[in-house]
Amino acid sequence: MPVRLRTPSRIHITLIDLNGSIGRVDGGVGLALNEPYTEITAKEDEDVMIKGSAINLDRFRISASKMAEFCDKGIEIEVISDYEAHVGLGSGTQISLAVGKAFSELYDLNLTTRQIAEIMGRGGTSGIGVSVFDYGGFIVDGGHSRKEKKDFLPSSASKAKPAPLIARHEFPDWDVIITVPNLKGFSGRREVNLFQRYCPIPLDEVRELSHIILMKMLPAVVEADLDEFGKAIRRVQELGFKRVEVEQYGDLIRNCFSLADCVGMSSTGPAVYAITDTNARNIARDIENYFADNGFKCSIYITKARNRGVEIEV
Repeated sequence: MPVRLRTPSRIHITLIDLNGSIGRVDGGVGLALNEPYTEITAKEDEDVMIKGSAINLDRFRISASKMAEFCDKGIEIEVISDYEAHVGLGSGTQISLAVGKAFSELYDLNLTTRQIAEIMGRGGTSGIGVSVFDYGGFIVDGGHSRKEKKDFLPSSASKAKPAPLIARHEFPDWDVIITVPNLKGFSGRREVNLFQRYCPIPLDEVRELSHIILMKMLPAVVEADLDEFGKAIRRVQELGFKRVEVEQYGDLIRNCFSLADCVGMSSTGPAVYAITDTNARNIARDIENYFADNGFKCSIYITKARNRGVEIEV
């Protein structure tokens, strides 16, 4: 019987500790989004067949081939919706998990999301994508023990298990504007080099970042205080590995942070997010015009946080 799955996208607000002196590395903060999203239908097949006008058709095929090898089963997938890869919105993890979950549902494999992530090699640095797939909402993950992960590496190059979820909250009903300029973020060897060049991050920055997350950002989410949340987001762009990520674009990304009170860059970019409770369309237009003035066309989404995970219909 066919199965349909729709997964969130996500903002990756920041990695927390790329110093590692306390015995753990990574850790992350992020937020699930309603849009853009990945949606597929799948049914049993003897071979691996991928259909649809997907942006990331090869990534669906690679993920399906991994699962087919794992369970010695085939699948036919039709891609209804997907979105840009390597722009900071986590499409790779959502594609992998959606395909893995489709196999699990079709063939009664009873695989957990974490097990699928391990099969697919996802979540080895940030656990945000794995957690938003299951739960949605505002997520903090606990990173990895140095006993398991000794090097500073992005998820694509890490064999560590997905990081544990340590906090999850419903996100307030604020508008979220996602702006994706038509340039690519960091992936593959470029992303590995970024980690190797700039890590370890100074401990004082990690300590300040941890303080902001625990005593400003998390309480602001729980109390729906957008002013304090915006202050936390602004400071995060100037600290730790997020500062490094932003600096890779020169002034292009940094200069758009002044266009609203709560603006940041997701993951290694170039996707920029703005969170507001008023004038979302005006803010979206201002950011779009800013990038246009600098020679870049943009994809724009005006959406909300998604406080639930994957939808599955059989």
